[in-house]
Amino acid sequence: MPRFIRNTVILAALESTYGSAATLTGADAILVSNCTITPLRANNVARDLVRGYFGGSEQLVGTAYVEVNFTVELAGSGTATTPPKWGRLLQAMGFAQTVGAASVDYTPVSTFGASSSLTMKYYLDGAEHLLTGVRGTWEMGLGVGARPELRCRFLGLVGGVTAVTNPTGDFTAFRAPLVVTDTNTADLLIGAVTYTAGTGAIAGGTAYVSQGLQLSLGGNVVHQPLVGAERVLFTERQITGSLNLELTAAQEVAFMADVRANTLTALGITHGTAAGHTVGIYAPSIQRLDPTVQDVDSVALNAYAIRLLPVTGNDELRIVVR
Repeated sequence: MPRFIRNTVILAALESTYGSAATLTGADAILVSNCTITPLRANNVARDLVRGYFGGSEQLVGTAYVEVNFTVELAGSGTATTPPKWGRLLQAMGFAQTVGAASVDYTPVSTFGASSSLTMKYYLDGAEHLLTGVRGTWEMGLGVGARPELRCRFLGLVGGVTAVTNPTGDFTAFRAPLVVTDTNTADLLIGAVTYTAGTGAIAGGTAYVSQGLQLSLGGNVVHQPLVGAERVLFTERQITGSLNLELTAAQEVAFMADVRANTLTALGITHGTAAGHTVGIYAPSIQRLDPTVQDVDSVALNAYAIRLLPVTGNDELRIVVR
C-alpha cells in the first residue's frame, strides 16, 4: 500500500538540555512546505576485503546524522508581543528571542546554552523519525510577487524510526502571510535607517524602489561525532544577500562610489500592514559589492550583492515581528 508525501507532520520544540529529547505534542506542529528528509546521512566505511576473487564487500555504517529541509512562511502570530511558532526555529539557528513592549525581536548570538537546539519528529505517513540536538541555517526570501519565507536546513542526531500513527498537528497559531507587493510591503530603506526598541519601528534613510530582499544566514552547521560526545554545532555565520534597485543616474554614481570606497550603510524593510502581522528586517551595517545591471522588462535595475556586518557584535541583523 503506498505512503504519501503529503501525509507528513513535523513537530519541533526547544530543548532545555542539549540532546535531551523534549516532549512533543500536536501543539508543537510546524506549518511547512517543500519538506524533505534524509533519514540517515552516514559516513560508510569500506571493508575492501581481499579474498582471492573479484567482487565487492559490504560497507559498515559509521557516524551518521539526519537532515531535514523545509520552508516556513514569515508571518506574525496575530498579536504583536506573542512570538510566532517559527520563532523556535530561529533559536536553533543561532538567534535569541526577546519579547519587548511592542514587538518580538530575534538577534544573532555567538554562545549557545539552553533553548538553542530542538527536538524534532518528522512523521512520514506512519513512520516517526526522531531527531535530537537539532540546529540549522536558513535562506530568507522577501521577493516581490512571492510569499515571504524561510528556507530551512536542519541537522540532528539520529533518534531512531518507529512505525506509529501520525499525530494531528495543531496549526491554528500560524497566520497566512501577505504576498510581497507595493501595497503590503514598505519601500526598502538604505542610509540613516534606525530601529526603535520601544515601538519596533524601522524608519529613516532613503526609500528605494526594489524587487525586495534576499538574505542567507550562511550558518556553518556541522555534525561532530566524538567518542563520549556527539553533537550538531553552529560554528559560524556570514550573512549575505542581494538587492535589485531602481536608481536614478545620480544614485547609481553615488552607489558606485560607495562600492569602491567600501562605504558601509544601514538597511531596513518592513512587510505587513497590521499589528500582529508585520515582519521587519533591520541591518545597521551592510556592504554593497559586485554591482551589475539587470534587464527587467526592458527596465534597468541595479543589482548588488550585500554583506551584513556586526557593529559591536551580534547585531548585524534584527528580525522584528510586531
